[in-house]
Amino acid sequence: MHEMGITQSIVAIVSEQAAGRKVTRVTLEIGKLSAVMPEAIRFCFDVVARGSALDGAHLDILEIPGRAHCLDCGGEVALTEIVGRCACGSRRLKRFAGEELNIKSMELETV
Repeated sequence: MHEMGITQSIVAIVSEQAAGRKVTRVTLEIGKLSAVMPEAIRFCFDVVARGSALDGAHLDILEIPGRAHCLDCGGEVALTEIVGRCACGSRRLKRFAGEELNIKSMELETV
């Protein structure tokens, strides 16, 4: 499960940015084409965050749908898988959304 390692990295990055302050919320963007399972990240988060500045923080995950531009007709295509087909029939697509894994924001406890 590579999500455990990903979650460890997320907690480390957010902890570093929090600079010792308590984190109350973390929001992630995870693309539906990224091969990262949001539910696995949720499962790992509480375990990995235990004892850190993120202990008890709420985790929000925004799932980003897959999108691509058709290189033949210029149309925009919704993707549910890493490969797809445009309405014009072309498979020459350039993905521009859906492969993200971003820490979008974090909220810190107010003193």
